[in-house]
Amino acid sequence: MQIAISEFGHDAKKVVLVGKLDISAAQAIELPLATIAGSRANIVVDMTAVDFIASIGIRQLVLAAKTVSRASRKLVLLDPNPLVADVLVNTGLGELLQVVHSEDEARAVFSAGAM
Repeated sequence: MQIAISEFGHDAKKVVLVGKLDISAAQAIELPLATIAGSRANIVVDMTAVDFIASIGIRQLVLAAKTVSRASRKLVLLDPNPLVADVLVNTGLGELLQVVHSEDEARAVFSAGAM
């Protein structure tokens, strides 16, 4: 799993994940994702290059989303591939792990939360 973190506007961070989000990858992203979630920024997690997600990977995303939510911010998942999206939908966490299909859509979600 590769992880890259960058700014996404003035009040958000973008986390790009590449590879399989399995147990070893979940361990690799745990600290960086928790750190960003604790920074009180909105987060967009780019999932376009994630081709597999295990339950432990979903857990890391849920923990980050809950942390961000407590600070009245949002975490969105950017354009997961159909197989990963299907797993996410079937978890029943669609409201907590909101999926967007473009960076503009992510910005709109973050702007709506600021009102």
